[in-house]
Parts: sequence; C-alpha cells; structure tokens
Amino acid sequence: MKKIIIFITLLIFIPFFIVIIYNNNYKEIELKYISPTYIRVKRMSDDSIVTLPLEEYIVGVLAGEMPVSFELEALKAQAVASRSYALKRIEYNKDKEYDVVDSIMNQVYLDNDYLKDAWGINYVKNINKLRTAVNETLDEYLEYNNSIADALFFSTSNGYTEDSKNVFNFESGYLKSVESPWDKNISSAFKNQKTISLTDFYKKLNLPYNKNLNIEILKRSSTNRILLLKINNVEFKGTDIYNKLSLRSTDFEIELQGETVKIRTKGYGHGVGMSQYGALGMALEGYSYEEILSHYYTNTNITKLKN
Repeated sequence: MKKIIIFITLLIFIPFFIVIIYNNNYKEIELKYISPTYIRVKRMSDDSIVTLPLEEYIVGVLAGEMPVSFELEALKAQAVASRSYALKRIEYNKDKEYDVVDSIMNQVYLDNDYLKDAWGINYVKNINKLRTAVNETLDEYLEYNNSIADALFFSTSNGYTEDSKNVFNFESGYLKSVESPWDKNISSAFKNQKTISLTDFYKKLNLPYNKNLNIEILKRSSTNRILLLKINNVEFKGTDIYNKLSLRSTDFEIELQGETVKIRTKGYGHGVGMSQYGALGMALEGYSYEEILSHYYTNTNITKLKN
C-alpha cells in the first residue's frame, strides 16, 4: 500500500516539477534600454499612431522581417540594419506625424500581443532569441561619412546584390553591388516561376493584345538584372515589369507558350543592400554580424547612439 501511495505521489508531482524547471529555463529576458530614443509607428490596420522605445520596435521588426529560426548572428545583423533604417526614417520624418508605417512600405512590425497568439507555447523561447539579438547590438547602427546609413535589405539575391542607382536612381557609397553566393543553396526563393495568361499579361502592361510576343533585352546590369527591354517594340524599365507583374526579381526570363506567358525569376526582392538569406549563409559559415554588415554595406562603420 505504501508503494502505491508513493507511486501515485510521484505521478502527481513529477509533471509539476517538470513545469517549474521548464518555466525557469524559459523566463522572458528583459530588453535593455540605454538611449531614450522613441519611434512613432503608424499601424495600418486602424490608422493609429503608437510611440515606442526604439529597441522594442526593433524586436517587433525582427519578428516581422526575418524568420526566428535564422542564426543569431544573422538576426543581429538584421537588428543593426533595421535600427539604422528606422533612425534614418526618424531623421527624414521629424516634422511629420509619424516616422514609419508597420508594413512592407517601411519595415514589417509585429507587436507582442500578435506574437503571443502566433507563437503560442513557443512565444518565450522565440521572443528571448530576438531580444538577445537586440540586446547584443544595443543602440548600434551603421554610419557612412558621419551620417546614418540607409540600410536597405531584401530576401534573396540572384548571386549578387544590386547597385542602388539601378533600382532607386540614387548613388550611394555603401549600397554597392557585392557577391552573395550563399543564397543559391539555402533559399527556396532563389528560383521561381510565374504563369499568367497572355491577355492578362498585356492588360497589366497596358499593351494591345497581340498573339505574337516579342521580347528584346536592351540593357542588363553587371548582376544580370534587366534594366531596359522592349516588349512588342514598347520600351520598359526592368523595374516597371517587376512592379506591374508583381515579379520576385528583375532578373527574369519571359517565354510565350501558346496563350500562356511563363516568367522565370532568380532572387527575391529589390536586390539593394543586405540579402537576408545571404546573411544566414554567412552566419552558418561562422561569420559574425559585424562581418555580415561590412560585406553588404561597404565602407560603413558600426556606431552607438549617444545617451
């Protein structure tokens, strides 16, 4: 009888102690704050504007912009890039009602309430990983020629990043094309194919229907992205086709098959600045976040905000 009582007692209390141990191992770590910098974020869902400590905002941006499964050094590189981007927007928009919106128009920001619902039992583990990335890069941002660097980033390169002048029509000393060979082997978005009817193809490009489709590539960048082309003798920029057809990249091939147009792309995103999957590839090879940032943002320095 005594053995049965002991056995039942163990059955009751062992799960209790397991829960205690689990909870102690997964307590939320605190987010550090030094610089009293705040950012005004417009929430697109209801047009409200919330004012947040910058470091709290960066945690929410990490959650929205980079998979939490990524290596810590890649997340730290993203934290510095996103903080730099945010500080640049604060600088640009100081006389406006808000600094950034919470969508891809600037940076995707997800708040704690959303993350608790989305992550469920994994919330504490995931939020701790992101807070660690932010805490270990506390107040750090990229600087170029004594100014905050506009640290643009995107998902996946086609093997190279793109020069800013070819996408956004401005010269930059740090948003230059660099090799990014890691993306090919680790990003499922490296290659993509899209199919569209010939009728819709012409409609989206505001061209008259023609059963024949003539594509003439007029100019490519050194990274193989299309800068200028003709479609049935009408000239387009590569970025026009990218936007009008909602393509993943300006490195594309267009092929007519009957009444269907097939478009193959390499890479995902505008191509300027840091490739996120390239950052992951570098982290997997043992590169530090400082080395990742130095590779993708040439001639920049990591600087800390003054208190």
